[in-house]
Amino acid sequence: MLAQRTALFKSSGTAAARTAAKAAAASGREIIDLTAGEIWSHTAPLVQEGAIAAITGNVNRYTDTLGLLELRHALARKTSTETAQPWSADEIAVTTGAKQALFNAAMALVDPGDEVLIPAPYWTTFPAQIIIAGGTPVFIETRHSKFVPRLADITAAVTRKTKAIVINTPNNPTGAVYDRDTLAGMAQLAVDRELWIIFDECYGTFAHSPHVHHPIVTVAPRARDRTLIVNSFSKTLALTGWRIGYLAAPKTVIGAVKALQSHTTSSPNVIAQHALLHHLKSGDTAFQMQLQRQVADGRALGLSVLSELRSVPQPIAQGGFYFYLDLGDLQRSAKANGRELSADDVASALLTDAGVATVSGTAFGDPIGLRLSYGIDRDLLDKGLRRLTTTLNTWN
Repeated sequence: MLAQRTALFKSSGTAAARTAAKAAAASGREIIDLTAGEIWSHTAPLVQEGAIAAITGNVNRYTDTLGLLELRHALARKTSTETAQPWSADEIAVTTGAKQALFNAAMALVDPGDEVLIPAPYWTTFPAQIIIAGGTPVFIETRHSKFVPRLADITAAVTRKTKAIVINTPNNPTGAVYDRDTLAGMAQLAVDRELWIIFDECYGTFAHSPHVHHPIVTVAPRARDRTLIVNSFSKTLALTGWRIGYLAAPKTVIGAVKALQSHTTSSPNVIAQHALLHHLKSGDTAFQMQLQRQVADGRALGLSVLSELRSVPQPIAQGGFYFYLDLGDLQRSAKANGRELSADDVASALLTDAGVATVSGTAFGDPIGLRLSYGIDRDLLDKGLRRLTTTLNTWN
């Protein structure tokens, strides 16, 4: 018999969507995959250089559990520059991707029975990891406020059991970028109620003008001592497969993370660490800027194509690289014609009828949303979105 906790959550909905896309493609059909949370790109040249140098230098041993000290110093400098707050190497943990940073945070902070506030729609892993830690996710609906949580709603959800707030901006899946006032209000609430803030800014380099990404400790320095910053290079440098991320947090939290990580993965991949360190030491941002232009071009193309949708409003796409479609009008139209149409139905039909793989909003706790990635090849994006638009427009 399996442990009871395995019945409390399902496999990642985004992973399931990718699997469905691959299965459909394996049958010989042309499937355009808009499910992946990654940018299609070659590896950054400086990252390649660093990795090759480490390999030819016979680097193959464990590092410190929290990662190479020199890398942690580099990440502390990076975080200090980005947040305008001082950070030291002993406030940094290098992790096997941002997922491990989030898992470490949940395990270090959350006791059984604790509640953690999570704005919805949410990335599917947020609540799963809280549940694994024995906590209870409490969802804050944001659809009525353009996917940016209202402070009144968050405040109303706080109870004596509330331990933390998860803040993800730019947001996955919605693409919303939280404004300064919202972040300041959430930070003040955390300070007043003595709550932890888990601040996921993995998409921070992809805020699209005129929207600006604001690190919460820059907006509210008073929240510095109760904030855990989660970041990675999966998006910033298109290194999803390298599994390299980091956590910036108070020393007491990092101490607990070190003990936990020593019993899970131990140190992160040593080649990935040296490759990233080489990139950071160079100070070269050319590749990062190239990715930002690539994503911005994909966004512009996608918004142009999606503007032809008749029963689906234009997605906000303020940040990140996802279009999040609101299927509410389409569902109401279908119901008026005697047909029920869920987000799962739409995703399934698009895969079957249009050969386009998407992620149903049910993966994010939202029955009327649909996530599309625009981080893929430009020509495939154009083709896929045109197929999707044609198919959805036939359902009016």
